[in-house]
Amino acid sequence: MATTAAPSTSLASTTLVAELSSLLGDEGVLHRRDELVVYECDGYVVEKAVPDVVVFPNSAEQVAEIVKLCNRHDVPFVPRGAGTSLAGGTLPVGGGVMISLTKMKRVLEIDTRDRYAIVEAGVVNVWLSRALAGTGLHFAPDPSSQTACTIGGNVATNAGGPHTLKYGVTVNHIRGVEYVTPEGEIVQLGGVVEDQPGFDLTGLFVGSEGTFGIVTKVIVNLCRDPEAGRTLLAVFDTVEHSVEAVSGIVAAGIVPAALEMIDNLMIRAVEAAFKFGFPVDAGAVLIIEIDGVDAGLDHEAQAVSEIVQAHHGKVEKAIAWRTREEPEYKAIWKSRKMAFGAIGRVSPTFCTQDGVVPRTALPHILRFMEGVSERTNIRIANVFHAGDGNLHPIILFDEQDPDQVRRALQASHEILDECIRLGGSVTGEHGIGVEKLAMMPKLFSADDLEAMASVHDALNRENRCSPHKKIPTGGHCIERSSPGRRAPA
Repeated sequence: MATTAAPSTSLASTTLVAELSSLLGDEGVLHRRDELVVYECDGYVVEKAVPDVVVFPNSAEQVAEIVKLCNRHDVPFVPRGAGTSLAGGTLPVGGGVMISLTKMKRVLEIDTRDRYAIVEAGVVNVWLSRALAGTGLHFAPDPSSQTACTIGGNVATNAGGPHTLKYGVTVNHIRGVEYVTPEGEIVQLGGVVEDQPGFDLTGLFVGSEGTFGIVTKVIVNLCRDPEAGRTLLAVFDTVEHSVEAVSGIVAAGIVPAALEMIDNLMIRAVEAAFKFGFPVDAGAVLIIEIDGVDAGLDHEAQAVSEIVQAHHGKVEKAIAWRTREEPEYKAIWKSRKMAFGAIGRVSPTFCTQDGVVPRTALPHILRFMEGVSERTNIRIANVFHAGDGNLHPIILFDEQDPDQVRRALQASHEILDECIRLGGSVTGEHGIGVEKLAMMPKLFSADDLEAMASVHDALNRENRCSPHKKIPTGGHCIERSSPGRRAPA
């Protein structure tokens, strides 16, 4: 695969900055070191690299002009949304120009009759939910970071969230995208109709992590709100009993809207932060949500309660709701979705992993993680999408201690290796980014990687767009670019 040389460290003093300022105004361009250091990493804090310039376009046309300028000066560029990526997907490996899409934040159209919306890439996920309030419709993908992450970022990583167990991940809800190619051309894939003729290029683009181009607009599918729902809080003495109950629920033919597990370390952090009423002495809790036609929900909730009891658990709270705006409903999901913020109470730094295993392997992988924690002397907390086996072990460490960083990385790699051995994957929704490049040859054959690289090279011929991401060079672990660094500095 073609690679682009790292730009000169004098990039910020070249004519490129002047040309970018002419296009965007001085307020739309950052190039001083004290301004740029804010953008040295995203939610994955272990790898850091400072861009040479950060720009803030207002339109697809401006994005296209920025890309053309970068190509003219032979400078790499990388898109960035809210910076909530947890795999280094927005890391500017090799420096270059970072294209921040945060000013492109308009909801352009909501069509309730044909059930779609058109939004700019910088629209925060929850903003669309608020714009849809009262319409009887919603955008189903709801990552835990939905109060911060952008829909463009959701497209980049094919994000999921608690309710994707029933409703599907981002790709299942995208009808089309407008994007700027690595050559600077504005292209639309898909459209407002649900079934497009020809190849599913929209599906190919979703999850490409910014390596095929820069998404500027998204046409999203809207789902009808459920008539009602029941949200159950089930309490268990052990993590193992909780995940065995997960398999029991699904085996019974029940498909919850959401099925989330929180272990004791996370329960204590969340309860200290939000005081919802979680039992801090519990080994684990499950948040189990069912929704649909109101008439059958009590019967289904009773069936779930019986399965919980059969696996040594107890339903301590059952919330019946008509809308997801009811206070108690919002309180329990605030506790779940803001759990990652609450972990700051027990650790200065954390890394959230994203492995996937078959549901039946959950008891094994959680026991395995206990062993990893003991071997590495690194604490690991758990809060994850148990219903679809998407693990989010939170590895706690201090990034100012190089030995803790080493041991945290060791723990991450051991967990992901075991996910692969169990027939799973190294990512469910966070993506590969730079974090998991070394895992790709373990997960895919050389032929698989070659096929992926061929698609990449066809769409990103010069490899200036988000270089050194997702696909390892030559089918092997990528060599680290010199401008990159590990924390601490």
